Amino acid sequence: MQVTRRQFIKVTAGGLAASSMGVLGFLPSEALAEVRQYKLTRAKEIRNTCPYCSVGCGLLMYSLGDGAKNAKAEIIHIEGDPDHPVSRGSLCPKGAGLLDFIHSPNRLKHPEVREAGSNTWKRISWHEAVERIARHIKDDRDANFVAKNAEGVTVNRWLSTAMLTASASSNETGILTQKVMRSLGIVGTDAQARVCHGPTVSALASTFGRGAMTNTWVDIKNADFILVMGGNPAEAHPVGFKWAIEAKKRGARLVVVDPRFNRSAAVADEYMPIRAGSDIVFLGGVINWLVANDKIQWDYVKAFTNASFIVAEGFGFEDGLFSGFDAAKGQYDRASWNYEFDENGKAKTDPTLQNPRCVWNLMKAHYARYTPDVVTDLTGTPKDGFLRVCEQLGATAVRNRVATILYALGWTQHTVGAQNIRTMAMIQLLLGNIGMPGGGVNALRGHSNIQGLSDLGLLSTSLPGYLNLPAEKANPTFADYIARNTPKAQADGQLNFWGNTPKFFVSLLKWFWGDKATKENDWGYDWLPKWDKMYDVLQVMDLMHNGKVNGFIVQGFNPLTSFPDARKTAASFAKLKYMVVIDPLTTETSSFWQNHGEMNDVDTAGIKTEVFRLPSTCFAEEDGAIVNSARWLQWHYKGADAPGEAKTDQEILAELFVAVRDLYRKEGGAVPEPILNLSWPYKNPLEPTPEELAKEMNGRALADIPDPKDPTRFLARKGEQLPNFAILQADGSTMSACWIFAGSWTQAGNQMARRDNTDAGLGNTPGWAWAWPANRRIIYNRASCDPSGKPWDPKRNLISWNGAAWAGADVPDFKVDSAPSEGMNPFIMNPEGVGRLFCTDKLVDGPFPEHYEPMESPLGTNPLHPKVVNSPAVRMFKADRERLGTHDQFPYVGTTYRLTEHFQFWTKGVRLNAIAQPEQFVEIGEALAAEKGIKAGDWVQVSSKRGHIKAKAVVTKRIKALTVTNRTVHQIGIPLHWGWETVAKKGFLSNTLPPAVGDCNTQTPEYKAFLVNVEKIGVA
Repeated sequence: MQVTRRQFIKVTAGGLAASSMGVLGFLPSEALAEVRQYKLTRAKEIRNTCPYCSVGCGLLMYSLGDGAKNAKAEIIHIEGDPDHPVSRGSLCPKGAGLLDFIHSPNRLKHPEVREAGSNTWKRISWHEAVERIARHIKDDRDANFVAKNAEGVTVNRWLSTAMLTASASSNETGILTQKVMRSLGIVGTDAQARVCHGPTVSALASTFGRGAMTNTWVDIKNADFILVMGGNPAEAHPVGFKWAIEAKKRGARLVVVDPRFNRSAAVADEYMPIRAGSDIVFLGGVINWLVANDKIQWDYVKAFTNASFIVAEGFGFEDGLFSGFDAAKGQYDRASWNYEFDENGKAKTDPTLQNPRCVWNLMKAHYARYTPDVVTDLTGTPKDGFLRVCEQLGATAVRNRVATILYALGWTQHTVGAQNIRTMAMIQLLLGNIGMPGGGVNALRGHSNIQGLSDLGLLSTSLPGYLNLPAEKANPTFADYIARNTPKAQADGQLNFWGNTPKFFVSLLKWFWGDKATKENDWGYDWLPKWDKMYDVLQVMDLMHNGKVNGFIVQGFNPLTSFPDARKTAASFAKLKYMVVIDPLTTETSSFWQNHGEMNDVDTAGIKTEVFRLPSTCFAEEDGAIVNSARWLQWHYKGADAPGEAKTDQEILAELFVAVRDLYRKEGGAVPEPILNLSWPYKNPLEPTPEELAKEMNGRALADIPDPKDPTRFLARKGEQLPNFAILQADGSTMSACWIFAGSWTQAGNQMARRDNTDAGLGNTPGWAWAWPANRRIIYNRASCDPSGKPWDPKRNLISWNGAAWAGADVPDFKVDSAPSEGMNPFIMNPEGVGRLFCTDKLVDGPFPEHYEPMESPLGTNPLHPKVVNSPAVRMFKADRERLGTHDQFPYVGTTYRLTEHFQFWTKGVRLNAIAQPEQFVEIGEALAAEKGIKAGDWVQVSSKRGHIKAKAVVTKRIKALTVTNRTVHQIGIPLHWGWETVAKKGFLSNTLPPAVGDCNTQTPEYKAFLVNVEKIGVA
């Protein structure tokens, strides 16, 4: 019998003499080459999802610890999941460092408090933390709760405490946050969507009917032309970007337009520089070129857009202003931004496109000013390069060629962010590229679950499923809300799916208030808070700066590093009475009161804010679902317990809520009904499970739901999970916390946990996870077929009409049995059924995009209309307007960006990523560096009107000096990942530099174009 020396030792177990074993014939053979034992032997494999960007890469985590008493599981290894249809086993440098994230020395392990004026943290018990915070909440709510407004309308809002919510939290945490927050009356709330992709929702929803990425990551491979503009996916979404490379292998052209020659540009077929903040000039020029050169997919445009719709008399545009502008209020009256309607309320059209007031002719006239020469003059983009982009886009205005657009924060983080995106949405409608495989307008979300938290309505004026939180003026009563939020069809035969709003809204109210929500009390409508204005983060910070906010609950967010004008933010935090930070990691927000010299020069003793730091779990320590950019809800599993005393967000929220509720039961207080009547049906009231919360989001029947086509049958029985949102009712017989998630956890089980990666065609994998709405992977996919129901391109046959129904590789985004002859159009969420080239009264700054300069312009004027330089619809507070710089003081354009090796401000605490990018730097073009005497590696100070940072200079060819309106414009690239809570070298907060001003529609801050100066300094 032959055994190796290692096997021999194992067999003997060290207890038998070798001679004894020899008698039995077990003599060892020579060990010529010993193979090391596989390190994952005995490890447990757990499936999870990467918590960083929105690609949603699959993970395999391995833990040791078999569940025996005192044998605590520990994650020992993480790798990519080779079965995942998007990532296919790949991980980027951030995903590769996840083990160091889980075991980071910056993980929080115990509840702590920083007392008023103290310079240290004090460890406290969970019981003490919960009791003290609950007392803060109740006292502040009782003292400042607003039950009715001056007109006597019930508003039930609490403004003196605000809350931020986490982009990496699971859906289950998000929906519990929504329930707790609204029952308390909080309206001053936002998630990271406010500082990143808020304009995406406004722009895409107002154009197509929904505010999400239209296609999928894998579908990018089906494109013939890819334009990357307003984003850098090779850097920010590297694993998702592999599908752009797959398209290139098929022969697709890839063009990048960006202020910097970035990593996406490095693999592109062509790169075009552009001045930051001039995107609408470039895109408006594309529209003008497409029209002038007849590169229009006419059959698509005439059938599926509002090109033929006639705009009402009174609409106009002159000298930079649309009709209806009120200079005193700084706002538009949007009444004239609408169609002409007939006596039946249907929009008038002119299919011949001859009427001078039809959308086509108004659009044509609006963009006639955007000539190639104007584009080059205002953007700095070379004219020949611009024309090549136009030609390549125009070449897709045919049935068998498709272009896709990839964008991110480079478009959203501007005062005209929503209009940047609107312009490209219009281009894609003109080319017939919406609904097409390989087409679409693809918003690359930045965070792992910011799509999910947007879906769950964790923004100041939102509710789950993109329902609106009631407004005190527009919706004083339930009847007013239903009337104002339920649109009527504007064309015959259209689905107008938002006409089902009463079903969605009543089902949501039944989730909030359960049996206490009845028809007699309007389903508890008045227990929801009503808003008087949007309490976005810029609004809240201004209120805080003025001493009108006392408490701040910060869940998985680091606003000191994320909000603009960081010095003002820190000064505002110092005026709070209490702050609660729930996070797995140490953050600059939680330690804003610490003096870190020039990086954070504060008077610690003078800051009286009481700060609680509560340790929460990370992705690897909880079950739940997160939603990637393509709307996929992917379930992940817990692999180990959290370190120390850390708890899940659900448990922390539940303990705080129950403690507050108990105080109201014992003591009474200001309007306790929303709190005491809140439905809280969880088996353990102190720890709702992810499964319970996920099932609530899907929804269930509260009574038997008969089939209207056959009264002897039932669509769902009482207590059953709903199969889809079509079964929701307006009579209180159904409950759903988020109607667009209905179908994600049915009677058949958890659809989000499915792992069938079978390709149904064109890279579509409908059996993997579950996508909203109704598991559709490409939304508006009816538009991939012509009006007769046949695919525009037979090689891209995603769905089609088979004579009886719409069917194919995807779930039809349409009424499945509506024959083409019935005339129903593809954009089923819009009341007119078509995509909007002219956006009716949905956006506050114009029905057509128009170029306005950033609030800090390097030109100091706007050559298109010098009397209206910036967007007239910008909202800016007095203190922030006083902190704007001018181009004579700050002559260069600063623009922020992300690095592949880091993610926001988390990976500063991750050793592997800190090693990869250990030190803060800024990028300066060679021409500017020569002018300023700066060499590579020199220390420089970059300053704006609001403050300064110091960093190493990277002198590069990647940023070219541009000629704009006959002057030279220099731009400076500023990565955004540093701070003082780090395992790398400490760095300055880059958001010290940008101004506190936001997109006109969503108030997403203008991080991508602001004015700075740069100087060489001796030392940091």
